[in-house]
Amino acid sequence: MAKRSALGRGLSALIDDADKVKEQISGIAEIELTNIEANPFQPRTSFNDESLEELAVSIKEVGLIQPVTLRKIGENKYQIIAGERRFRAAQLAGLVKIPAFIREVDNDSMLEMALVENIQREDLNPIEIGVSYQRLIEECDLTQETLSARLGKKRSTVANYLRLLKLPAIIQKGLIDKEISMGHARPLINVEGTETQLMIFEQIKKHDLSVRKVEEIVYNLSAENHENEENAQKNSAQKYRQLFQPLKKKLDNLFESPVKMTTDNKGKGKIIIPFKTQDELKEIVEILDSLK
Repeated sequence: MAKRSALGRGLSALIDDADKVKEQISGIAEIELTNIEANPFQPRTSFNDESLEELAVSIKEVGLIQPVTLRKIGENKYQIIAGERRFRAAQLAGLVKIPAFIREVDNDSMLEMALVENIQREDLNPIEIGVSYQRLIEECDLTQETLSARLGKKRSTVANYLRLLKLPAIIQKGLIDKEISMGHARPLINVEGTETQLMIFEQIKKHDLSVRKVEEIVYNLSAENHENEENAQKNSAQKYRQLFQPLKKKLDNLFESPVKMTTDNKGKGKIIIPFKTQDELKEIVEILDSLK
């Protein structure tokens, strides 16, 4: 039988003691909603009101089919590990109790379970996914390589989501509000300067630019910047060549031979004293000795 991907294996692919955790499931219990509190590690920052209403209607008609997963934190007090959307919809539906799995897990395991559960099952926006990846890396002490392996994703995919967090807050909010797509945002990461990034962001919204058009703009901008940088370097190198010209003439006269002098845009370079015969080399050495 073909081996399933890490993502397909669910939480067991991400939690080392998954089997142990499964053994700690105490079956399904009916828990009062008033005794349940939200997950402090919840990566989702917003819930679609319309979607919640639709789920609430479904729950009213057929009940909550899939139990939420909780951990006990005190006497008749529970905290959500996974299923906060179902919990909120149940509240809207007017339920008093909901079915739940009760698990005994510590904070680290709960964080990892909650983040991964949401990454796998919920329609998170790209920023929420990036934040979830960042938290898994920082708070669960994972590397990008380890995280990508556990999620069954390419490291470049993980890196792309993490890089979105470097964009200006306004553009990140645009991603959250679906004003632009991740395809639009990825090229902006490579644009130098916040002001330029925001300018392109506004143009995307104003003219409804395609991803391909944004990539073209960023490519042309990069090429233009590269050309300007090359021109600046050439001009700087030319400036130093002119500055060192009097010195070159002195060396030409001193060695009675055209000395070669090269310089870069930072004023660094080489002086090459050519010779054709052993005698000419001997004369050059004698001149250098005399300058000591």
